[in-house]
Amino acid sequence: METLTQFLGWATLINYVILCLWFALFAYAKDWLYNLHSNWFDISKKHFEMFHYSGMAVYKMFIIFFTMIPFCILLFMM
Repeated sequence: METLTQFLGWATLINYVILCLWFALFAYAKDWLYNLHSNWFDISKKHFEMFHYSGMAVYKMFIIFFTMIPFCILLFMM
């Protein structure tokens, strides 16, 4: 039980760091990121932003539901 709690705690932390890096890259290098993606895909800037914001929201929900909530439950059970 303790190993699982530690694993979920680290998983939550690592996933939030990844989310923060994604947001920082998107916030501060949006034009570079758009140019990179527009070379691969025929996508408008509006759709590009929508996909990234939606992706960040879905990723955050997955972090909360699959790592943070189980971590908190196990932490309070100990």
